[in-house]
Amino acid sequence: MTEHSPTSIAFTAPHSAATEAGTKILQQGGTAIEAMVAAAATIAVVYPHMNGLGGDGFWLISEPGKKPIAIDASGVAANGATTEFYQGHDAIPSRGGKAALTMAGAVSGWDKALQISHTWSSNNSKDNLPEDSLSLSALLSDAISHARGGIEVTQSLEDASKKTHSDLSDLLGFETFLNQGNVLKKGTILGLSKLGDTLEALSQRGLQDFYHGEIAASLAADLEHAGSPIQLEDFAQYSAQIVTPLEVRTQAGTLYNLPAPTQGIASLIILALYDQLRSQVETDVDSVHLLIEATKQAFIARNQYVTDSSRLDIDLSSLLSEESLDAMLKQISNEAAQPWPHVAKQGDTIWMGACDAQGRMVSYIQSLYWEFGSGIVSPSTGIVWNNRGSSFTLEEGSLQQLAPKLKPFHTLNPAFAELSDGRRMSYGTMGGEGQPQTQAALFSRYVYHSKSLSQAISEGRWLLGRTWGDQSHNLKLESDIANEMGDALKARGHDLVTVPACNELMGHAGAVVCHADGTTSAATDPRSDGRADASRCE
Repeated sequence: MTEHSPTSIAFTAPHSAATEAGTKILQQGGTAIEAMVAAAATIAVVYPHMNGLGGDGFWLISEPGKKPIAIDASGVAANGATTEFYQGHDAIPSRGGKAALTMAGAVSGWDKALQISHTWSSNNSKDNLPEDSLSLSALLSDAISHARGGIEVTQSLEDASKKTHSDLSDLLGFETFLNQGNVLKKGTILGLSKLGDTLEALSQRGLQDFYHGEIAASLAADLEHAGSPIQLEDFAQYSAQIVTPLEVRTQAGTLYNLPAPTQGIASLIILALYDQLRSQVETDVDSVHLLIEATKQAFIARNQYVTDSSRLDIDLSSLLSEESLDAMLKQISNEAAQPWPHVAKQGDTIWMGACDAQGRMVSYIQSLYWEFGSGIVSPSTGIVWNNRGSSFTLEEGSLQQLAPKLKPFHTLNPAFAELSDGRRMSYGTMGGEGQPQTQAALFSRYVYHSKSLSQAISEGRWLLGRTWGDQSHNLKLESDIANEMGDALKARGHDLVTVPACNELMGHAGAVVCHADGTTSAATDPRSDGRADASRCE
């Protein structure tokens, strides 16, 4: 973690190349949004199993003194994605062409965010910068360079390659992510020249080409060939949307997250409950136990209500009311754990945070859902398509029942907080079911228990439920925290297992803090390949 004097900038990402791309834009006087687009494009290249142009994104954007705004850049089901299309299937396939059934929203989200950034540009001092320094070409240059020059395979990418080889190796275009048919090996170089060409085309023709131009036509043809219900009209009809974040006021400050179809409400409920439960905390065991019990209440509410916004039968904000939170608090005991039979949600993604020299901040998340998404790689563009639509169900009457133009449930939820002491905080993580839990661990350690930002992220964590394709629903503890409190948690009734310390299973967390005096702090997760930068903007 680093700290510097006023007019500081900061960036954090789970891959060092993305941090480098974002920081470079900030150092050139670019906005937090411009830096995030540069990093988002770069991490789509260097962490291709986690996220990509064929996936989704969610933004939380904060200007000092103003309410944060959000961008929902998640895709809707194709017009042809009907229950009849899946006739003969017991469930929507998780991999392959039929799993590629929702539009990719990430690139439209970049475009929508840059439109907001352009309204800020008149407030920036860029007199000493080249005229084209923050053009789209400049923002995508690092991503293009990495794609064409080749990326070094990380341990995370090798592990994903091993895990998915049997399921994905025969799918359309997936040879892109094979080494002569075999799994990728850490330290080798993987060229992604086709993706580099696509990024170059976007930089020249504009991001809308993804939905209305040659790239859209190529993607539509490739997806049709793979057996996807997505057609060209689905591209033309899509646009990311500005939405109002959910918020809750606590003793620590005001917390923000994304509305439906994300699980942002769960993240807010956990911390709103803990805000009232922390008076019972005398030991670290109390803290972890109460956060876990708050998580159970939040997930019960999430599973009962969260769906496409058009299907909501309540205002999700009502779950954050005093009456609603009091009812949940009555279900929580500091002495005993409630049983946990509920179905968990899985998923992979990346989270990144930024703060520019004007104190504008971004909390951003981008995802394909499972590793390599649907496994379909567009041969003409090099783009991996998501499988987020597999969160739908074919079950009649379900909140998640598949229907055209609706959005599936999303685990994605970037977080932001305006603290009572003047600090502003962008934070988040990847990890499906673990996202709200890791956010709660990070936030509570840093804000309530006064640990450093790096400590709050690096210390041992836990996961209730499953993620990354795991099938068990018990409580998983990293070995360092299990050695410290495993027996005490078992004594309170938790069904737990121990996993190795510093485990990628627990997600890749990060945070950026802008302090009241203008200094910034940033930290990243040792479980990732990331880097956090905070420096004075000269």
